[in-house]
Amino acid sequence: MIDTATKALLRTVLDEVCEAVPRCEIGARTRVASKLLETASRGDISADRLKLAARNALSEVPTM
Repeated sequence: MIDTATKALLRTVLDEVCEAVPRCEIGARTRVASKLLETASRGDISADRLKLAARNALSEVPTM
């Protein structure tokens, strides 16, 4: 289970990495959030690792 401090960190990283992604781009934001949760659930909760995982997930989002 993810504690409150980690949840706050995940939210911060999501907002930071997706800053330029419009809120209506739900698919992209969901992909990043999913990757963040996956990374954190493995116990990898350093801010740098989470940001790297989030940026990688964002770069893999298909564009039209």
